[in-house]
Amino acid sequence: MAVSLSGSRAFSWCGFHRLKNFLWSNQRRCGGIVEFRHNQGLRGMETVSSLKVQGQDAGREAAGLMSNLKISSSRNGLRTELYPSLEPHRSGLLKVSDLHTLYWEESGNAKGEPVVFLHGGPGAGTSGSNRRFFDPDWYRIILFDQRGAGKSTPHACVEENTTWDLVSDIEKIREQLLIEKWKVFGGSWGSTLALTYAQAHPDRVTGLVLRGVFLLRKKELDWFYQSGGSAIFPDAWEPYRDHIPEEERDDFLTAYHKRLFSDDVEVQLAAAKCWTNWEMATSYLVPNEDSLKRAENEKFSLAFARVENHYFSNKGFFPEDSYILNNVQKIRHIPAFIVQGRYDLVCPMMSAWDLHKAWPEASFKVVPAAGHSANEQLISAELVAAMEHFKFLSQKSS
Repeated sequence: MAVSLSGSRAFSWCGFHRLKNFLWSNQRRCGGIVEFRHNQGLRGMETVSSLKVQGQDAGREAAGLMSNLKISSSRNGLRTELYPSLEPHRSGLLKVSDLHTLYWEESGNAKGEPVVFLHGGPGAGTSGSNRRFFDPDWYRIILFDQRGAGKSTPHACVEENTTWDLVSDIEKIREQLLIEKWKVFGGSWGSTLALTYAQAHPDRVTGLVLRGVFLLRKKELDWFYQSGGSAIFPDAWEPYRDHIPEEERDDFLTAYHKRLFSDDVEVQLAAAKCWTNWEMATSYLVPNEDSLKRAENEKFSLAFARVENHYFSNKGFFPEDSYILNNVQKIRHIPAFIVQGRYDLVCPMMSAWDLHKAWPEASFKVVPAAGHSANEQLISAELVAAMEHFKFLSQKSS
């Protein structure tokens, strides 16, 4: 159904202007990057210790490689600043089904080491800032908008839109661009998709960088959309909650699904606004005005909310709740970095911690003064440093 997104009367501010006052006076003093391991006690988490894995053959090659990839608080002199903005040198549209056409783009070194960026949401789409994690002189940087998101068409469409469709799409893009193997970089939902893709095609992945790990388990969805995060951001939660009548609040995913897929476009837009504002208000350690403004965009909010709700209502289309953890042995040989904000409200650290325990060979970084967003300076610094480590190893081996 074609919808007009020009009207805005259904989009109230949802009360988030109140968050402007929540700025910490000491926020500039917060910093430092901490690495810790699961065999440490709680009192020892501020130091680095080596991880000894006994009786495990899987992943020994990766463990040896990753021993060279530990990022200390100084990052060993590696670059941590985002690279300057750059434009793609080519882009295109790839028809992946009778219904869906994906936007893709390539920037950086056309003959460089390939890396694919997997955006979050699902439904968020890519932006130009996503290219800045990678050295454009070294990396061949591939971005694409997943089904229903960004510049891909049809917009906000959830038909023929599952995790497995997206895994297939990644392979189609790789083949279209004549790439044999590549590194995979993803945060939030992008980490879910990166892990799922790597488990399906481990022979095509030379390295993983994961941020804000999301395993799409029921307890993670309940935490953010039903009860949990609401205790930390009650002022941001109330507009999300109050959009739903009291008698339907025992299942917010279902209640929002009813409205996001209503035949009334105004009802869709109003629900999309409140759904999106809840996530935008909680994605940073300190609420970010630019993030909140992003939620005002009707086109973005509709795709973001509809596609997210579609995936989460269907449990990620996984056959079991802990599907990713149960299949982690398939990728333990792949060098990987896990970067996690300590105070990530959207994807709380329990998921990264569970992944770390199941995959001890992967380098695990906890950023103590950060939330969820890759755009937080301390998180972006670790992501850039991870890609610099991979670059260093490639240069060393060539």
